[in-house]
Amino acid sequence: MINVSYVPAFEDNYIWLIHKENDPHIVIVDPGDAEPVLAAIATHSYIPVAILITHHHGDHIGGIRRLTQDYDIPVYGPSNEGIGSITHPVREGDCIDIAVLDCTFDVLDVPGHTRGHIAYYSEKSLFCGDTLFTAGCGRLFEGTAAQMYQSLQKIAALPNDTLVYCAHEYTLDNLKFAKVVEPDSAELEQRVQDTLAARKRGQPTVPASLALEKATNPFLRCHLPNVIEAAENFALKRLQSGADTFTVVRHWKDTLD
Repeated sequence: MINVSYVPAFEDNYIWLIHKENDPHIVIVDPGDAEPVLAAIATHSYIPVAILITHHHGDHIGGIRRLTQDYDIPVYGPSNEGIGSITHPVREGDCIDIAVLDCTFDVLDVPGHTRGHIAYYSEKSLFCGDTLFTAGCGRLFEGTAAQMYQSLQKIAALPNDTLVYCAHEYTLDNLKFAKVVEPDSAELEQRVQDTLAARKRGQPTVPASLALEKATNPFLRCHLPNVIEAAENFALKRLQSGADTFTVVRHWKDTLD
């Protein structure tokens, strides 16, 4: 089984380091800043073997050039986002084999936040960048609401015990909005308390299980009566589909951010 460590970066980013127990080889996910990664490498005597990139935003790719100056390793990333430092462009259906770690990553196309956003799935761990957040989802900078809804539906179809490794510590802020949408949810209130306790201890709230996301993340609950009703009350109109509900809920959160 893979192990996953994190390197904090900027104000709220997580750079993920994938490895095996008692094995120094690592795969680096979305290194927006090289310096904290290099510090972790020095501290733990890690040996980088690959970089995985989910999308082109600077806080996800900013450290690639510095890291590849020191380490001659492949850089995997979305095939249609024009990231110059990508050596191995990939898209859905591709499978990345990291032989030294005896693990593979299936690539999923998950556009919405950006036009060509991808995610990586391995051993019930999902590295999804800024598509699905803990208790939320990414903003629609380039893609459409319909694309993001389909991307989230694709993620929701993964096994419930999948661990969601998103790229930011946004859980508490996202839960505030989730409580606006479903104020009477006992599961949501419990998650708020658990999140507050974790943050008070200085612990990350990522990863989270997909089961927990389905129970508390409004963007994965757009097919449910409570969320549909809340969205209709906000939009002051009837909504015809889960995609329509998602569009309203995403806009609703945007008006509060």
